[in-house]
Amino acid sequence: MKKNLYTADASAVGGRSGHVRSATGIIDLDMSVPEGLGGKKNATNPEELFAAGYASCFQQALLVIAQRAGDKLDPNTTVQCSVTLFQEGEGYGLSAVLDVDLKAFDQAKTIDMVRQAHKICPYSVGTRGNMEVELKVKGEAIPVQAEENAGVAEKN
Repeated sequence: MKKNLYTADASAVGGRSGHVRSATGIIDLDMSVPEGLGGKKNATNPEELFAAGYASCFQQALLVIAQRAGDKLDPNTTVQCSVTLFQEGEGYGLSAVLDVDLKAFDQAKTIDMVRQAHKICPYSVGTRGNMEVELKVKGEAIPVQAEENAGVAEKN
C-alpha cells in the first residue's frame, strides 16, 4: 500500500531562460540554457538541479542500506552525479552516471551497497526503464544486470 510521505512544490516561469521558485522559497533561482550551449553565467539549469537531487537522494539510500546492515558510512563518503542532456532524432533525453566513493569499505562491499541503494533510491526507481543510469565505484563502471533495473522499492 502506497503511503505518501512528502510533496514538494515549485513553479517555473520562462522555461530554460526563466526562473524557478519552490513553495518554501528556499529554491529561488534564475534558469538558463547551459553556458556551454549559449546560456548565461550565474544561472542554473534543469540538468544541474536534477544531478544535485539525484546525488543527494542516492547518498541517503546508501545511508539506509548501511544502517540496515549495522554499518556506518564514512562522513566523507561522496556521490557524484553527472546528468547528460542529449538529442536523438527530433527528441531529447537524459542519462546519468552515479560515481560512489564510500571511503571505508572494500570494493566488493561497496559494489553490493551501491547495487542495493540503486534498488531503493526514489530517483533510481523513478527513472528505471526510462533513462540510462550508469553506476560507478571510484570511477570504475559496475556491470548492471537487467534484473537490477527492474522492480520497485517495496521488493527489497
